[in-house]
Amino acid sequence: MPERHSTANHVTTSDIASPTTSRLRWLVIIAAVAYAPALAFYYVGEEAIFPISALEMWQNGDWIRQQMYGSNLQHNPLFTWLIIPFASLAGWQFMLPVTRALTIGATLATAGILGWLTLRLLRDRALAWFAALVYLTMADVALYRGWLAYVDPLFAMFIFGAIAALWAACAEERPALLAVAVASLTCAFMSKAFTAYVFYASAVFVLLFTQSGRRVLFGRVSITAHGLALLAPLAWLHWVPGTGGQGGRMFSEIVAKLMPESGLSYLRQLIGFPAESLLRMLPALPLALFYAWRRRISPTSEPVLAVAVAMAFLCYLPYWLAPVSGIRYLLPIYPLVALAAAILLWRAGEAAVTVARRWLTGMLVLKIIAIAFLFPYYQQHYRGENYAQAARDIMALTAGHPLYTNDVSASGMSVAGYIDAYAYPAPALKRPPQEWDSGFVIEYEEDPRSGRTFKHYPLAANNLYLLCRGAACAVPH
Repeated sequence: MPERHSTANHVTTSDIASPTTSRLRWLVIIAAVAYAPALAFYYVGEEAIFPISALEMWQNGDWIRQQMYGSNLQHNPLFTWLIIPFASLAGWQFMLPVTRALTIGATLATAGILGWLTLRLLRDRALAWFAALVYLTMADVALYRGWLAYVDPLFAMFIFGAIAALWAACAEERPALLAVAVASLTCAFMSKAFTAYVFYASAVFVLLFTQSGRRVLFGRVSITAHGLALLAPLAWLHWVPGTGGQGGRMFSEIVAKLMPESGLSYLRQLIGFPAESLLRMLPALPLALFYAWRRRISPTSEPVLAVAVAMAFLCYLPYWLAPVSGIRYLLPIYPLVALAAAILLWRAGEAAVTVARRWLTGMLVLKIIAIAFLFPYYQQHYRGENYAQAARDIMALTAGHPLYTNDVSASGMSVAGYIDAYAYPAPALKRPPQEWDSGFVIEYEEDPRSGRTFKHYPLAANNLYLLCRGAACAVPH
């Protein structure tokens, strides 16, 4: 890769379009504040997994095994470690908004890291704010993935933090930053999975094609730091009691994604995944591609753009080619795509930046409308509020009797999450024991082996059944 800026195919930093930094800063602030209403949303999808797990770990005094319904999920526990102290301070009845606050914080931190990296690499404060804005206004980040209480935003923050520190260490020839990269990489692994190392290794591979990258990465500090980075998962999985089975589970999940369901489904993946990616990264990515084509801006026109594109593509490729994949797994490369898109738009000139800023502002308006009005309406009239209502009704009906759950569907976990929060400090719901004579159990479907149907709760497209056994069946309802 070239080490110096070429003036033949792009403008220099001094010629970059320069909308006021203040205006871009205010748009970033608005994008950040616009996440606030999401703290009050009801459960969405499988969000209840982490709040429930954090509560069970807290109640059981087990800081190693992530548990749900009393069973070991064999997941790495860093996210639940973060939830526990904040939920304990705020009150466990607020465990969902606490978890959401952590994911929103991770999303905003990722934008901050992107701005920091852009400033370090290109020395342009306005462009740094613009890159952060591009990331926060990506459709998937702004409307859904950026606030959803899954581990993915935290995982993405740590991976991108590791890549950003690595890149800055190589660009500035400051090996000390590798300690930050390795620490962030280890936190990424402790948040989710082995795939953290795949993203990071892809970034290392690309940086090896730069002279400064080779000097830093082949140095003693780098070899020592990265050797310790490889020891971290081995130490966790083999030396810490209670982690048995986690490595096998993570590896089996990766292998499962390499098995196509059918030739047709794989063809749909190969064709549909890029199209879905483009839609999820609206509006900046399509705009950047359009202006790159129109102004004939090559991805290799300058080193930073070339490295960002190469890293993003190399990380994207396995998820595109894998027979079973999902766009949420790509969240760690969204900031790299945002950086590349921001540079392309910036280099396209002031008119392109002005058009892009209008589109990004439009996305912010859409986000505010969706998050303040549309999504609350959806939750009140279709799916969300009915989870909390079902939880309160079940608690009233089963008061004084044992209550268990076997429902691991998204709706079942959401109802269980509310019951756990409302009933705290009572023990969180567990699966029923092998033998039980009287009580209630929450099930996804009617099952005479579990008990007699006591009440049916239609929850949008899903069903939830409260089954009973013994004397509990005599409760009036």
